[in-house]
Amino acid sequence: MDFALFISFVILLRIGELILSKRNEKWLLQHGAIEYGQKHYPFIVVLHVLFIVSMIIEYTTKQTKTFNPFLLVFFLLFLIFKVWIILSLGKFWNTKIYHIPSFPLIKKGPYKYFKHPNYLVVVAEIAVIPLVFGLYCTSIAFTVLNFIMLSVRVKEENKVLKI
Repeated sequence: MDFALFISFVILLRIGELILSKRNEKWLLQHGAIEYGQKHYPFIVVLHVLFIVSMIIEYTTKQTKTFNPFLLVFFLLFLIFKVWIILSLGKFWNTKIYHIPSFPLIKKGPYKYFKHPNYLVVVAEIAVIPLVFGLYCTSIAFTVLNFIMLSVRVKEENKVLKI
């Protein structure tokens, strides 16, 4: 598989998620949502941008080009799981933390089984996406950075949702 095609696909997915998030943000705000976690959100954005940049740099400087179709299948399975998450949350899915006090928490789809299924997917993606092309440095570094970031994010979200 061609790396340029793969990374373009990943970038287009992220852009699509941001567009959907922005559309949902408008709906949430129209229904009285309050945003939380504004202080850490810019760090999440930078982390994800640098993740893409790191993959491109590591791949272009790597001596041996590898491709793992098994891990590509895992990535595609994570995408299916993410679609299930997004469909389960509907207008409530967002890259930011929003809460409408008068609305109950979603308890359907994967939210019947997990507290934060979206973050499970994000953790898996950050670890696996680079490994599809053997980009071990990016996978390890950003898995650690993402873990640190999510420890802040999940704590904030739990506080807001009183989980």
